[in-house]
Amino acid sequence: MTVALYAIFMYINAIHCIVHKSNLKIISLKMSSLYFLGIGGTAMASVAVALSHAGHAITGSDTQLYPPMSNYLDSHNIRYFNGFSAENLLHASPDMIVVGNAISRGNPELEYALNHHIELISMPELVRQQLIGKNTSLVVTGTHGKTTTTSLLAWLLEDGGLKPGFLVGGIPENFSIGCRASGRSGEGFFVSEGDEYDTSFFDKRSKFLLYRPDIAIINNIEFDHADIFSCLDDIKRSFRLFVNLIPENGALFVNGDDPVALEIASRAFCKVERFGLTTESEWCANNISSEGNVSSFDISYKGNLLGTVCVPLFGNHNIMNTLAAVAAATSTGLSFDAIRRGITLFRRPKRRMEIIGTFPGNITLIEDFAHHPTAVRVTLDAIGKLYKGRRIITCFEPRSNTTTRNIFQQELSECFGAASIVVIGKVHRPDRYPPEESLDTELLKDSLQKQGKTVFLAGQNHGTYPYDIVAFLQGQLIYGDIVIVLSNGNFDNLKNLLTENFEKKS
Repeated sequence: MTVALYAIFMYINAIHCIVHKSNLKIISLKMSSLYFLGIGGTAMASVAVALSHAGHAITGSDTQLYPPMSNYLDSHNIRYFNGFSAENLLHASPDMIVVGNAISRGNPELEYALNHHIELISMPELVRQQLIGKNTSLVVTGTHGKTTTTSLLAWLLEDGGLKPGFLVGGIPENFSIGCRASGRSGEGFFVSEGDEYDTSFFDKRSKFLLYRPDIAIINNIEFDHADIFSCLDDIKRSFRLFVNLIPENGALFVNGDDPVALEIASRAFCKVERFGLTTESEWCANNISSEGNVSSFDISYKGNLLGTVCVPLFGNHNIMNTLAAVAAATSTGLSFDAIRRGITLFRRPKRRMEIIGTFPGNITLIEDFAHHPTAVRVTLDAIGKLYKGRRIITCFEPRSNTTTRNIFQQELSECFGAASIVVIGKVHRPDRYPPEESLDTELLKDSLQKQGKTVFLAGQNHGTYPYDIVAFLQGQLIYGDIVIVLSNGNFDNLKNLLTENFEKKS
């Protein structure tokens, strides 16, 4: 073989190797093995299922997995381990570990991964790389209303034929899945629920900072997440960074009735439009009426009436959520007529004013995710308006990192106005904070009783919780009562216990 021919042969071989390696890399990316550490989280489970559908081999682990997420994983054939152990990783042998933001140093699987140099990635970073990519990114943020607004916005784009990808912090009923890839990868739309909570133990940025917003919504801004933010100013700092990411040719839709959100929006470099219940906002709702759990109202844009919509939601907070979704959907090019059609077909996400059932004695059981005083108040007010003349019994679990502390001691005593009877569940993981920083449930009970309410402190007798709640309600229920369970967790399976008990009553 001549030197020239040998050189040509080696060049062709080198090109073949480069192409072969490139192909191998692509195949590896598409068919990689991903292990979700903390897979029981709503977003983690949803992303795990979406990437499983995309061809990745998915496993994971968590503790205290409960419905609906445990059922969700099971129904999509996702294998997971109950409990954390280094043995789990030995069995799974993943290419990469997706670390949930609830996972911290000391977790045996995390320590094993660090010791053995297994590649780690946060869930938001994985979403940005694998699902958002070059799609137009729509991000819904705010202290309250994110899940409902994100679900509605994704549905409006779906019904309008845009085949969006989405990530929702719940299970939207229109889709029955919490996450999926865009049907037009690279040139379509991806809708994200943008949480301000931190990303992972190694990345303390708010999750929404990784979602590369093109079109953004700020529903409202209040103090929350007391475990990672020390004050409202800390939260405002994260939102400022988020707004600063929106490109000049993007758009920001902001609650025109929230002064903090407006303050943050004033720093934007993109188009900013307000939505609200007053004519000062570009997007305005008026002539609001409700019949059952359906609300009708007119939508105006810059003073011009677009038309009347009917949405299967109730309460002014859901009117605001709908306005925000309509405004953002319009920015994708959908016509108002297409949006109006989609709204009527919307179904609310699970655990958002979800009516579990009506039982003998006309007892109605409702479940909601509300875990912040403002969310509790607006939820109960909306329930009170929907079921006028009927007594409301509220079962509230102090579970979040904010409500288990005494930061909102006063606010919690003022948010149960629509309830006649209040059941206060056990403070979740009370060992996290010293007594002087923890929610004082006895003080809360005393304050509510002074308002004329009947109050029951559950969990006072060891070993009976939450059956003591069921027993208490048996002696309190009268015909037509509304029982609402409020928790951002499982409330020790209270919803199912009440369902079983109510079904047995004659």
